[in-house]
Amino acid sequence: MIKEKAIETLKIEAEAVEDLTHRIDEEFEAAVDCILRCKARVVVTGMGKSGHIGRKIAATLASTGTPAFFMHPAEAFHGDLGMVTEQDVVIAISNSGESTEVVHILPIIRRIGATIIALCGRRESNLGEHSDYFIDIGVKQEACPLGLAPTASTTATLAMGDAMAMALMSARNFTSQDFALFHPGGALGRKLLLTVADVMHTGEDNPIILMSKTVKDALFVMTEKGLGAASVVDTAGKFVGLVTDGIIRRALGKDNNFLDASVESIMFASPLVITKGKLAAEALSVMEKHKPRPVTVLPVIENDEPVGIVHLTDLLRQGVV
Repeated sequence: MIKEKAIETLKIEAEAVEDLTHRIDEEFEAAVDCILRCKARVVVTGMGKSGHIGRKIAATLASTGTPAFFMHPAEAFHGDLGMVTEQDVVIAISNSGESTEVVHILPIIRRIGATIIALCGRRESNLGEHSDYFIDIGVKQEACPLGLAPTASTTATLAMGDAMAMALMSARNFTSQDFALFHPGGALGRKLLLTVADVMHTGEDNPIILMSKTVKDALFVMTEKGLGAASVVDTAGKFVGLVTDGIIRRALGKDNNFLDASVESIMFASPLVITKGKLAAEALSVMEKHKPRPVTVLPVIENDEPVGIVHLTDLLRQGVV
């Protein structure tokens, strides 16, 4: 019985969403165009379960390039209507179109001069009749066996809100970089906003050694900085190579006479490098794709000088994965 009811619920809600595809018509396009032309904000309002869905719709719009916020209709009637301006677009949500709190604020919104888009199940309702654009989110039945709890109707409303948001996103040519700008704390934000300059070791933390110094000197520098590598420079401070603990370990496997040799004699003369303006995610990609084995450090070069160094652990610590 439990399994059968759960499956039935999903089928009812899936059918409700499928039915919406036939309602993406000229009025829907006109409503989306109205939002595109809006010079202010989109104000989403709804009561009860519609309000919960409205909050999500407002959040989705805001994060995908359409300035939006949620306004509780009951609070609106007690002062929050001051948030609404004549340049705003109000998306009012009510399946019945008769939610008291929503219906009561419609005349005031009209007096303010804002445009009203109804997400509603009945055109012949107070909300439907007082809106500038009507988008039908009506359903044949609720999944609730009593036909009382909003289920299929809220799912359909949420889906229609997503359809509007994605249509707007496409029309605005909203890119992944734009999305990251609004999500700087998320994984995508870190990948698309964090640069090499944000994570590299610079100044006193940047291990550098003259090419004429000995391997033993390089070991001291690398131990002090703790990054397992050091950029090698000539007397003019220009980058000429990289020495790593891996190079030194492999040399030690043969003999230790090289410790008094010059760094120049064992360094990588043409290591992988990167510039500070590149994305941190690109630095990680360069490290991982190196053959025959990945590398763990990248010197950061500007004007032929080593201005910093990036270590793999820095990128992992920042969540650039």
